[in-house]
Amino acid sequence: MRNPNCDPLALTTMVNSLAVAIAGKLSDEELDLTAAILVQLGDTLATISTQRAFCSS
Repeated sequence: MRNPNCDPLALTTMVNSLAVAIAGKLSDEELDLTAAILVQLGDTLATISTQRAFCSS
């Protein structure tokens, strides 16, 4: 069920602001590692979600 109060533009603005805040606190090397970790986290979560959907059908 979708939440009628969700605003996708507000979500993307929040994510962008978070990225800018994080980047401002990290060195280039730390930022590279953090980005790689977050990409892997996102991919793994997508894999888990896809597998759950596949296994439940």
